[in-house]
Amino acid sequence: MKKQLSIALAAAMMALGSGQASADAANPKIGFSIDDLRLERWARDRDYFVAAAGQLGAKVYVQSADASEQKQIAQIENLIARGVDALVIVPYNATVLANAIREAKKAKIKVISYDRLILNADVDAYVSFDNKAVGQMQAQALVTARPKGNYYLLGGAPTDNNAKLLREGQMAVLQPLVDKGDIKIVGKQWVKDWSPAEAMSIVENALTANANRIDAVVASNDATAGGAIQALAAQKLAGRVPVSGQDADIAAVRRVTAGSQAMTVYKPLKTIAGSAARLAVQLVRNEKPAYNAQYHNGYKQVNALLLKPILLNKSNVDLLVTDGFYTRAQLAGK
Repeated sequence: MKKQLSIALAAAMMALGSGQASADAANPKIGFSIDDLRLERWARDRDYFVAAAGQLGAKVYVQSADASEQKQIAQIENLIARGVDALVIVPYNATVLANAIREAKKAKIKVISYDRLILNADVDAYVSFDNKAVGQMQAQALVTARPKGNYYLLGGAPTDNNAKLLREGQMAVLQPLVDKGDIKIVGKQWVKDWSPAEAMSIVENALTANANRIDAVVASNDATAGGAIQALAAQKLAGRVPVSGQDADIAAVRRVTAGSQAMTVYKPLKTIAGSAARLAVQLVRNEKPAYNAQYHNGYKQVNALLLKPILLNKSNVDLLVTDGFYTRAQLAGK
């Protein structure tokens, strides 16, 4: 009798499961696990993603790891337990999520790596801007401003695979000039958690070590650029030493307009968020997304969708207004 009951219960659960799968394909449940919503960049991604997913009939559950790998793992496990159909993850630490993702795959949940590639794990897809191209833009802008001299390389978080891709792009531009003797790299350091305070301290030390003889700072994002520019300002060098960035943070765009930051890189967040939402829904519905690249993440070749970044300097910051990214009043600081 017990055996018959177990078989009947299993059959009922299978029937319920198959019915649920059909319903979920029409209205998928997506878990969006984000590195740190305290950063302006990720709050914008969240808003665009939730809006885009809603238009596709999906419901989104958002979690912020607040820059804690343990918290992110626990949140991913919670989203798995809630029965989401897809997980979209902005990893805080790209190297520690393999076990959590293994549990997601056991539960037949699709896993998309958002903006940063998750390493050594069975992810289904990766969506990002072309980070090597971003690094090339950063370095080329500084080379245009300072073709010769002492360069300092301010990397991103060592836990973020994007920081390494950015460095690859930067060095593709800089290495030939180093080999030629036009540029000397007088120091380089990764910045934990992309922290502006740490970036400021690093550049302060670099200026002291080089008697202020630094001609350009290749900062890998706007947060680290802000820290670098604070250190330069204390030595009355802000605006005289070109500094790169990326993300088009409002403070950085104002610095670009004022001349203390040479450039930033605009990555239309509506584009990546919309692409990721569409990708997640397509995977749940067993449709075939249009990928344009592949990356090996240490576990497998991961299908990727790479989007085009846009270099911003004084001449074209108005693009942010026409794109609806900022209002003119916001750019003016009003």
